[in-house]
Amino acid sequence: MPIYAYKCESCGAAKDVLQKISDPTLSDCPACGQPTFRKQVTAAGFQLKGSGWYATDFRGGAAPAAATPPAATAATSEAPAAAAPASHSCGTGCGCA
Repeated sequence: MPIYAYKCESCGAAKDVLQKISDPTLSDCPACGQPTFRKQVTAAGFQLKGSGWYATDFRGGAAPAAATPPAATAATSEAPAAAAPASHSCGTGCGCA
């Protein structure tokens, strides 16, 4: 059940009340008895902090770049060097000799 904050407009008395959402709003002040007891707008009772699911899954911004698989990286970096003939001066197989 939510906790609602109430404040009297006449005497200034404040009280937090545990109520169901379907319960009627209180109107009579428990301190002075006047019908000026009003529900207040308050901040949420929790904060999303730390490195939990919110920070890692739902925070805005750009998505991280996908990593290249290790097999593809090894194949692209080793294939030209292995296929290069020994007669080339740069050793990459580009045909510069």
